[in-house]
Amino acid sequence: MRRTNVVIADRHPVVLQGLSNVLSTAEDFNIVASCSDTASCIQAIRNLAPDIAIVDPAMPELAALIVLSINSENRSTHLVFFASSEDCELVLDATPFACSIVLKDTEPEALVQSLRHIANGRSLLPAMSAGSMVPQEQSANSDKMMTALTDRERQIMRLVSEGLSNKEIGRRLTISVGTIKVHLHNIFQKLEISNRTVLAALAIAQHDRPTGGER
Repeated sequence: MRRTNVVIADRHPVVLQGLSNVLSTAEDFNIVASCSDTASCIQAIRNLAPDIAIVDPAMPELAALIVLSINSENRSTHLVFFASSEDCELVLDATPFACSIVLKDTEPEALVQSLRHIANGRSLLPAMSAGSMVPQEQSANSDKMMTALTDRERQIMRLVSEGLSNKEIGRRLTISVGTIKVHLHNIFQKLEISNRTVLAALAIAQHDRPTGGER
């Protein structure tokens, strides 16, 4: 059985111990480093190249250093932010590559299952309700709603999933921030969602899902 190597990093010893206890019950996970500060986390990722790094997004300078580390050296490491629900959009805005977010109030069994999805190559983001994750698979109803999007709306949806702000999207597409907001409003209406976090999750799921046609 292949084991998934994991680095865990959090400022709080009780969180590190909790994550360690949960993952120790799953034979397919192997914690290779447990870090309580930014420097040791970065060193562990660089030296050990784990499959998954579970990190606290509130650790000082962690986001910027992780981006530099993973972008330049360890693209094979999937970054998982262990975050509170109110931090989700902030994390997505600060992270310019595909990552995952697992909420801190997720039940232990759901946490392990989510990490298994991630180990199998998926990106997970929280859905509307706490602890509910959006995997690659979406309902048939969501698929039908996706077909209602225009090419421009799909383009904006993809850029949102890459962590770009409205201003950055506007510069990329040479359109105003006001126009971006109008497009986002229309997208939210068509997909029956209410925030960028869920939109990014849907975009990642649509992009990663195997299809018989163009992606």
